[in-house]
Amino acid sequence: ASFTLLCFRSPLVTPLIFALLLQAPFTQPSTITQPNFVLLLADDLGIGDVGCYGNDTIRTPNIDGLAKEGVKLTQHIAAAPLCTPSRAAFLTGRYPLRSGMDAINDYRVIFWNAGSGGLPPNETTFAKILQHQGYSTGLIGKWHQGVNCESRNDHCHHPLKHGFDYFYGMPFTLISDCEPTETPEMDRAFRRKLWLSTQMIGLITLTAVLGRLTGLISVHWRTLACLAGFSLLFFISWFSSYGFVRYWNCIMMRNHGITEQPMVTDRTTSLILRESISFIERNKHKPFLLFLSFLHSHTPLLTTEKFLGRSRHGLYGDNVEEMDWMVGQVLDAIDKEGLKETTLVYFASDHGGWLERQEGERQLGGWNGIYKGGKAMGGWEGGIRVPGIFRWPGVLPAGTVIDEPTSLMDIYPTVVHLAGGEVPQDRVMDGRDLLPLLRGAVEHSEHEFLFHYCGVHLHAVRWHQKDTGAVWKAHYMTPIFSPPGAGACYDRGFCQCFGEGVTHHEPPLLFELSQDPSEAKPLSADTEPLFGTVIGKIGRAIEEHRRTLTPVPEQLSVSNVVWKPWLQPCCGTFPFCWCDKEGDN
Repeated sequence: ASFTLLCFRSPLVTPLIFALLLQAPFTQPSTITQPNFVLLLADDLGIGDVGCYGNDTIRTPNIDGLAKEGVKLTQHIAAAPLCTPSRAAFLTGRYPLRSGMDAINDYRVIFWNAGSGGLPPNETTFAKILQHQGYSTGLIGKWHQGVNCESRNDHCHHPLKHGFDYFYGMPFTLISDCEPTETPEMDRAFRRKLWLSTQMIGLITLTAVLGRLTGLISVHWRTLACLAGFSLLFFISWFSSYGFVRYWNCIMMRNHGITEQPMVTDRTTSLILRESISFIERNKHKPFLLFLSFLHSHTPLLTTEKFLGRSRHGLYGDNVEEMDWMVGQVLDAIDKEGLKETTLVYFASDHGGWLERQEGERQLGGWNGIYKGGKAMGGWEGGIRVPGIFRWPGVLPAGTVIDEPTSLMDIYPTVVHLAGGEVPQDRVMDGRDLLPLLRGAVEHSEHEFLFHYCGVHLHAVRWHQKDTGAVWKAHYMTPIFSPPGAGACYDRGFCQCFGEGVTHHEPPLLFELSQDPSEAKPLSADTEPLFGTVIGKIGRAIEEHRRTLTPVPEQLSVSNVVWKPWLQPCCGTFPFCWCDKEGDN
C-alpha cells in the first residue's frame, strides 16, 4: 500500500524533493556568499594578556568566548613589531618594506599627522576590494598610516582613499602626550636634548650680553642681536611642533572632518563603541566590513572610571578588561541584529606587548607569556607572536586550536576570497587564504617560510618543515638587551634594529620552536645533526625572497616623518587649531 501511495504521489513529490535539493546549499551556513566581516585589532596587546592564551588573572571572558566558539591560532605572527608597519602589512597583505612602510632609520613609525609619509595611494587594501564588491566599509579607531602628501587637505593617505566608506577615530595613534596629566612620551629623549641645547644657547647668549654690559667681553651689539635671534629661531623651530603635540597629533576625525582638536580623552572609549555599534546597525541589510582598530591597550591606557581598580594588574589590566567588555558589546550588537551566523569575527593584536613601558613602579605595557622579547623586537617571538581568533558559527568548527604558522597578512586574501573578489595579480602578495586551514580542509598552513624584519633589516626567518612538523627559526641579528640579561631594552625604552644596538650572528642562532617555543636553547652543529641542512635551506629561501623585492619610496624617511606645518590637519585657521564638535552635540 505504501508503494502504491508513493507511486501515486510521485508527480508531486519529485518536484518537491528536487526543489529542496536545490535549496539546501543556500541554507547551509558553510556556503554563505559575502559574509559580514568584523575585524577587531588591539594595540600593543601581549599574547600573554588574554585568558584563552594562558593568563589566569586578567579577565577576558568575551575574547575567550570567541575562541570557545571558533578557532584559536597559537602561532599567529605579525609582519612587524611596531604599529605603522604591522598595520600596513595587515591592510595590504604584503611585507611592509614592499610598500616603503618600514624604517631605514630609527624613525620606525609615523611621527606626526603633519608628516608626508604614509600608506602609498598605489597600494590596494582589502577594504578597497571589498568596496568594489558592494560592501559598506568602515574603520573605527586608530589609523596611523598617514594623512596628507602635499597639502593640508589632499588626504592622500587617509582611510577614505584606501577603501573605507566611513572613518571615525584617530588618524594618528594614542600617546601619553594626549593626556595633559601624563609624562610626555613622544620622542622623549630627543626632546630632552632639544631643551638642553636651547638652555645652553640661551646661557651663552645671556653670558655674552652680560659680558658686553660689564665691559668684560668686547662684542658688537649686532653680533649679540644675531646670537639672540638665532636662539629664538632655534627654540621656535622645535617648540612649534613638540610644544603642541597634543594639538597636532591627538585629534579625532569623522571622515575628512576634525571633530575634536585636541581629543577629549574622557569620552573617547564611549564614542568609539557608539560609532562601532551604529555602523553595524546602519549596514545590517547589506554586506559590511567593520574594522574596529582599538586604542586599547596603548599608553596612556585610557580607561573609564567603571573599570578603574577592577583588575589584579593595575591600570594596564583595567584597560585590557575594558577592551574585552567593548568586544562583548560589539558581539551583542551582532547578535541583536541577527547577524551572528553571517558574520566572520576576527580578533588579534598588531604586535607584542611593550615590556619597557614603565612609570616608576607601574608596569604600563603588556606581557608576552613564555615568549622572549616584546614590542619593537622583530626577531624574538614576544615581539611578533600575537593572539589570533576567528569565529563564524556553522562554518568554522568551534573550540578548534591550530598550531600552524599564520600571519596577520593572511587576513587580506581570506576576506577578499570570501567576498568574491580577487587579490591583485600585478604585485607580490605575501598573505595566504586561511579558510581551508580554519575549516580543517587542509592540515598545514601554506606558509613554508616567514621573514621577520626589524625595520628593513632581516632579523630572523622561520621555516615550517611540513613533512616532520618541525618549525625552525634562524636569527641573524638580535637586539642587545640593556641592562644585560634583562630581556628587554629598559635603558632606551625600545630595542634597536641595527648598528651598535644589535649582535650579528654567524652562524645564525637556530631554534626548533615546536620543542623550544621560548627560544631558550640555541642549537649548534654539535647538538643538532640537521644544523647545516636547515641553515642552508633557510639561506636559499632568503636569496629567493630578496629577488622578489623592488625599490620603492621610503615612507618613513626623515624627510617624510618630520612635522610640516602646511600639512597639519586643522580645525580652524592654522595655527589656531581647536574645536570640540562632539561637545557641541
